[in-house]
Amino acid sequence: MSLAVDPEPVPLVTGADGVVRVGTTRVTLDTVVAAFREGATAEEIAQQYPTLRLADVYSVIAYYLRHRTTVDTYLAERSRLGKEARQENEGRSDPTGIRDRLLARRSE
Repeated sequence: MSLAVDPEPVPLVTGADGVVRVGTTRVTLDTVVAAFREGATAEEIAQQYPTLRLADVYSVIAYYLRHRTTVDTYLAERSRLGKEARQENEGRSDPTGIRDRLLARRSE
């Protein structure tokens, strides 16, 4: 008896916004890799994000381990873009004293 081994695609999808997500979920590749880097097991990641299937988590982790340089480059770029967006948002509005301003509005 022989076993037919068919390759399965990695359940990663790049959205129109350029963000890579796991399958049809809203969970990003960034999220899974960060949890894995922090020492979470595939089971723990799947438990923390119930929309993920355990097999997909294992597949994404395997993809990361096989393509670490490429994924790390992607993650670094996402981090850089996030910092730029944060700086742009902070430049539009001074966050200093925001808590006091919000509390003052609340008490009016």
